[in-house]
Amino acid sequence: MKNHNTFFKVFAQKTPKKYLFYVFLFKRLRPMKLIIVESPTKAKSLSRYLGKDYKVLASYGHIRDLPSKNHSVRPHEDFALTWSVVEKSEKALSAIKKELGNAQSLILATDPDREGEAIAWHVVEYLEGLGLLKDMVVQRVSFNAITSLAVLQAMDKPREINQPLVDAYLARLSLDYLVGFTLSPVLWRKLPGSRSAGRVQSVALRLVVDREKEIDGFSSQEYWTIEGMAVGNFPHSIPVRLVVFNNEKLEKFSVTTKEAAEAILHEVQKHTYCVAQQETKRVKKNPAPPFITSTLQQDASRKCGFSASQTMRVAQKLYEGVAVNQSTQGLITYMRTDSPQVAPEALEACRSYIQKTMGASYLPDKAKIYHAKAKNAQEAHEAIRPTSYDVTPESLRGILDDDLYRLYELIWKRAVASQMKSAEFDQTVLSIASGDGKIVFRATGLVLVFSGFLKVYEEATDDTPDTGKDNTKVLPALAVGCPLDLEDMQSIQHWTQPPPRYTEATLIKKMEELGIGRPSTYAHILQVLKKRAYVRVEKKALMPYARGRLVSAFLEHFFSQYIQYDFTACLESQLDDVSAGKIPWKMVLKDFWKDFDRTAQASHELTIPLVLETLENDLRPFLFPQDKPSSCPKCSGVLRLRLGKFGVFLGCDLYPECDFTNPLEGDLQEEGAALGGSSVFPKKLGIDPQLQADVSLCKGPYGIYVQWAQDTGDKKPLVLKRLPLSSQANVEKFDLDQALALKAFPKDIGKHPQDDETISLHRGRYGPYLKYKEEFFSLKSDEIDGLTLETALEIIKRPKKGRKSAPSVSKKGASGASKKTPKKSTSSKKPVSKKS
Repeated sequence: MKNHNTFFKVFAQKTPKKYLFYVFLFKRLRPMKLIIVESPTKAKSLSRYLGKDYKVLASYGHIRDLPSKNHSVRPHEDFALTWSVVEKSEKALSAIKKELGNAQSLILATDPDREGEAIAWHVVEYLEGLGLLKDMVVQRVSFNAITSLAVLQAMDKPREINQPLVDAYLARLSLDYLVGFTLSPVLWRKLPGSRSAGRVQSVALRLVVDREKEIDGFSSQEYWTIEGMAVGNFPHSIPVRLVVFNNEKLEKFSVTTKEAAEAILHEVQKHTYCVAQQETKRVKKNPAPPFITSTLQQDASRKCGFSASQTMRVAQKLYEGVAVNQSTQGLITYMRTDSPQVAPEALEACRSYIQKTMGASYLPDKAKIYHAKAKNAQEAHEAIRPTSYDVTPESLRGILDDDLYRLYELIWKRAVASQMKSAEFDQTVLSIASGDGKIVFRATGLVLVFSGFLKVYEEATDDTPDTGKDNTKVLPALAVGCPLDLEDMQSIQHWTQPPPRYTEATLIKKMEELGIGRPSTYAHILQVLKKRAYVRVEKKALMPYARGRLVSAFLEHFFSQYIQYDFTACLESQLDDVSAGKIPWKMVLKDFWKDFDRTAQASHELTIPLVLETLENDLRPFLFPQDKPSSCPKCSGVLRLRLGKFGVFLGCDLYPECDFTNPLEGDLQEEGAALGGSSVFPKKLGIDPQLQADVSLCKGPYGIYVQWAQDTGDKKPLVLKRLPLSSQANVEKFDLDQALALKAFPKDIGKHPQDDETISLHRGRYGPYLKYKEEFFSLKSDEIDGLTLETALEIIKRPKKGRKSAPSVSKKGASGASKKTPKKSTSSKKPVSKKS
């Protein structure tokens, strides 16, 4: 029968049982291969390049993790680990187990780094624990780019899981767990209001706090310069500066007063001047290497305004695949790398593109080879580059969204520029001297003579940000002895500036220089510092909150060794040795834990008064700057650091006779900023005319609330009413009228016709809701206008989230006890424990 489809249809109709049997047998005998990747986007991209014999499923990241509770890492049991299945991966694991029954082999195609290796290891460990990998071929493949060629080449070269890389992951995870679960409880007990501490996080915080201390303690110095304009027989005047006076070279602080500057200015105006020397030389500017993770985050911050985490999110999308011309394709190579090296075939492709589009004059004789400069750099992977240089940013305009386009353009231009010739400039230095040669002014000029790589891309720096402006300054060719006039001479006052605050870009650069953290961790570290309200970002600058200063000071005094830059870098180096298979991972843990545990145990003896006194002495310049005396403004007492259940604050030492308190700056700003402002609490709104009570916004342990209180003449006012403020409210714009409208709640809507129970309308922190008996029913904001009893009854009948039916009265047996049906345990839902 020529038509096979017709044959199978007829066969299925006449002998359905045999047909189903043969289908089952075909599926069992067909060499189907199951591939596991991290994300559904990556799975979709791989499916395009592989045939029907492959089934690609996503694990949705890590499938297991250490539970957030004590004893997940047990040092006294040779650092045994307990794992639990991540809740979001349960559905993915069910799909993997189901497809595994039809598979001949399991291929792990997770990312080519430590985390990717760990995910692959977890999948194998989990499935082996269930006995599902018996007689199963298990292979590991990795590729640096998601393209047809890279994927197919990787499939032809399977390997085993890299156990040293997994060991490095286990060591890092265990160290981070031990530090976090040991230090954080100490902070909570000794310094309430603190959030957490971390092995690398706390060192990064110290960098930010130390820089702020430098700024606080900076003493600005005055200095003066003498500047003017040289004019002559040429079109444009030349800006000049005095560099030699009375045969003495002027340094930065040679002239420090206005009087001295005016005296010099008066003297130089008496003389005539001519060209003493003009020297021009050719200088080159070399292109920057292609991006690695840290430099990508830095340049994306400077040029695109992206945070480190935003950069990595966008880069992940470009790597995993973007829909271009009705197909999904990976546009860049893997974005977590600290190697600037590029594969030989990619170098040739780049050089070919340059030759074809810009000509031989822009192409060096040989390909440029770059090597890592950072400490402990691992050069196992390529730099970040486009998967195809022919896919230009311009060809993707209108296809990619704005963030994807801007980051791809940055990566593409940097990669192409890295293989182009150096830019060339003519640098001119012009010296203008008085007749006796004792006074010399200088001018400099820089003229671009060959654009080279600048035709495509120019790296931005923190000192000279990329502004897009032409800074070229041309000086005319002048003969020695040519007379010049100096005009517009003036003395200019300057002040030295404090060191700049870190931005995300410069903090990453500093951490990289010190060998702290690794490419895959920078974005997460910064995210944690902001999430914990230890630092905030203002105009790109990282500034520590008061909470961040307190935590850093506490750790520096009582856990000093563990936030030292050298110590952390040395530990990172040891972890790199683990990944290289040079030392066992548990040896690193044992060496660390021995002293760390002893220090942690000793911290239990710390008293709160000692901690507060130590922090007060350390933070005195911050707590009591010159314009903020330490004396109590309410009495003759002295302000001291005090501890309340919500954290540290300044309070009068004569308490309870004097109840003056002053919150530390930053903590309340953070709370206000989260709600749309930076209010300091309590914030008085006005007087309620009906109750004759003060209405104020206050801060409590569960958020912001509105308070009605009357002054009774005692120290404490009489509180009449407190109502929580919605988390969506804008604290800065919240006024008395809104507070009085809020006062109308709770409202009685009516009685339930079945049991005569009251139904009432309330406003809570998360919005309006109905209360009936002891149950609560969330409402949308637009549902409360004109709410009737009939509408309320309909809302109560709605199935609540997570429940299939409306609430019903529990049935009781003869004994009066409620009958509850026990939940059936499901093996796939149980956490899997595994000791390593």
